[in-house]
Amino acid sequence: MSEDPHGGQPVLHAGPAIADARLVCILLHGRGASAEDILGLASELSVSDVAFLAPQAAGGTWYPYSFLAPIPQNEPYLSSALGSVERLLDGLTGKRIARERIAIAGFSQGACLTLEFAARNAGRYAAVVALTGGLIGPPGTSRDYPGVFDGTPVFIGSSDVDPHVPLERVRESTAILRKMGAVVDERIYPGMPHTVNQDEIHALDALLK
Repeated sequence: MSEDPHGGQPVLHAGPAIADARLVCILLHGRGASAEDILGLASELSVSDVAFLAPQAAGGTWYPYSFLAPIPQNEPYLSSALGSVERLLDGLTGKRIARERIAIAGFSQGACLTLEFAARNAGRYAAVVALTGGLIGPPGTSRDYPGVFDGTPVFIGSSDVDPHVPLERVRESTAILRKMGAVVDERIYPGMPHTVNQDEIHALDALLK
């Protein structure tokens, strides 16, 4: 098994050229989906000066088991997934795109990856958006992340009855990010199925504006 299963996977791009964009938004797709799928979210937004980058997970899955499983069970896929986001971010900062001009957003498995990457690499981002997700690891996982968010706006939207993402983990993730200096807008939607709703799309749009 490769130690970097997601290495060499394509990264799709929508919107203006990175050099011409006001912001760059990294979009992370969910389990069984694709970079093309998550880029469809960009077409529902009103912003026209944001470049969107969507990396593809090998086999359409960032890690094989639940995000609540013991972390070693999801290796080396999880470390490879985090490394894929880090390479994208490093590539952008190497082009003199400041982190303050970079947003990270994801749905479901991609939302969990978004939050875990941001927590492990805290700093001032343009925005961090998790559409049905939480920090990765089983109950009781140590959350002594280094760094601070310095006021980064974070949006976390989820259902109170999602079959994959327990409400308790959403609440815990919100509390941890707030403790790290993020300004978190948490919205819990009663009875929402495992999907993205219009209010969440409007929230992402507003943050990118």
